[in-house]
Amino acid sequence: MTRSQLTPGVVAGRLGAEDYARNFADIAPKLEPHEARVAADRCYFCHDAPCMTACPTSIDIPLFIRQIATGTPEAAARTIFSQNILGGMCARVCPTETLCEEVCVRETAEGKPVEIGRLQRFATDTLMARGDHPFARAAATGKRVAVVGAGPAGLAAAHRLAMKGHAVTIYDARGKAGGLNEYGIASYKAAGGFAAAEVEWLLKIGGIEVRHGQALGRDITLDALVAGHDAVFLGVGLAGVNALRAAGEDCEGVANAVDFIADLRQAADLSKLPVGRDVVVIGGGMTAVDAAVQSKLLGAENVTIVYRRGKSRMSASEHEQDHATQTGVRIIHNAAPVAVHGNGAVREVEFAYTEDTPEGLRLSAETFRLKADQVFKAIGQTLKGAPEGLKTEGGKIAVTGPGRTSVPGVWAGGDCAAGGEDLTVTAVAEGRDAAEDIHASLTA
Repeated sequence: MTRSQLTPGVVAGRLGAEDYARNFADIAPKLEPHEARVAADRCYFCHDAPCMTACPTSIDIPLFIRQIATGTPEAAARTIFSQNILGGMCARVCPTETLCEEVCVRETAEGKPVEIGRLQRFATDTLMARGDHPFARAAATGKRVAVVGAGPAGLAAAHRLAMKGHAVTIYDARGKAGGLNEYGIASYKAAGGFAAAEVEWLLKIGGIEVRHGQALGRDITLDALVAGHDAVFLGVGLAGVNALRAAGEDCEGVANAVDFIADLRQAADLSKLPVGRDVVVIGGGMTAVDAAVQSKLLGAENVTIVYRRGKSRMSASEHEQDHATQTGVRIIHNAAPVAVHGNGAVREVEFAYTEDTPEGLRLSAETFRLKADQVFKAIGQTLKGAPEGLKTEGGKIAVTGPGRTSVPGVWAGGDCAAGGEDLTVTAVAEGRDAAEDIHASLTA
């Protein structure tokens, strides 16, 4: 049976093979050497550079760009990796438009920043393509550290600890390492299996064992990890998904956006991945944008993001919002879901217009409905299964300083820890800094 964007229901194979390949190709391919040199020449190499201050991992951006400009991209990569061992992925997924590039002097003066993100990718890809690893392990300390979670925070912590000579075991619930880099990033941002390749490259430091299928609370306990190791780092992310709290949300066709993105990332053949004709995504963050854009790229005819507050309150950057609309996604602001309608399977979603008042969000009596055969919830994730005895704050693990939890010998970082933005680059910084503190504690 021939299918198209007009085929009703949630079905696979809406597009041709060439369409899938084109839609999910690398959105920002690596710069060619000459292009990189030209882009690097725009940098003023500022003293007290604002771009460096804006980087959560404090990469010496003027230095690495100067190294590219002088024809030594491998040296530039070492500068980057010394601060951010996942610099390759961060170059692809960081919201540079609201971090380093937003404060670039060129942006302030001309409205066109130095392409810091693409230059970082050029440098890191160049070194990684050689296959070697730029760091070596220190002499073995005899100390053993457990890292729970093989996402950005856990990988950054594990690598820094291994560099210091400690033996590290990573326990991860999934079948592949990488966390959100592997399962939660839009495919066109990390094409060609880059997330897995980056993990393989990172592990070349040695001294790190990865154990898959090990979930905290199910297969391993915090007490056992503390008893069997000299220190523990928790980088478990946020596994829970908030509910819509709208009548009918258990209808067939209503799913979590994070699960949809994970399925897409792991799909060997995108033509076999079903998507609706009329897709509604509820939320205002990067997960909502990634789910909506990829639904459109899979062949959905109509895709709409609905967010309960105004455009400026969306946690997805303006750049990402613009990308969504340019892809054909419609964004409706100031509306919240009140009911999902359908006879078993979703057919419509009813929304109420909202008003953001000093007392909080207020729903009006005026409502509207959107046709939908597939609905994705992207309204935030929550910490799931936090071990007893760990102090929490705002629904996350409470930490002080560089990731110290309320339990002696246990650190935490990344999305599961309170404080900081839920960004890959922030998770890397927190994992790295916790590792430094763990090392200092173990060698005091």
